[in-house]
Amino acid sequence: MLKLNTLAPNEGARKDRKRVGRGPGSGHGKTSARGHKGARSRSGYSLRSGFEGGQMPLHRRLPKRGFNNIFKKAYAIVTLDHLNKFESGAVVDKNALVEAGIVKQDALVKVLANGELDKSVTVKVDKVSQGAKEKIEAAGGTVEG
Repeated sequence: MLKLNTLAPNEGARKDRKRVGRGPGSGHGKTSARGHKGARSRSGYSLRSGFEGGQMPLHRRLPKRGFNNIFKKAYAIVTLDHLNKFESGAVVDKNALVEAGIVKQDALVKVLANGELDKSVTVKVDKVSQGAKEKIEAAGGTVEG
């Protein structure tokens, strides 16, 4: 039966720490497994991430590609199938989509025309595609803003 006093880690799961500088018989005496001279042998040494011993580091050897637009706006995509979850006559705005768990609080919202809409809803979001606007109005809904 398993009891607290019989608990033990698996064989080989725990290793003794390396005790350096304890004489030549230990195999880690004198220089404490640091070798002779150089930055790595001295206290306080720390290696910069990506440093390759003076060789041109990988992140500088690789060519730069493309362009990263820092002003790009990322929209959370909402399809017409998502709008079917709301009752007929409902006002679907960002807050309603957040409460339904479809988008996150800080996202910009765009409605796309994927799927079919069979309820008339009022949509108030940041962007609506032309096809989605036509399908929403065909179902008896309206697009505002």
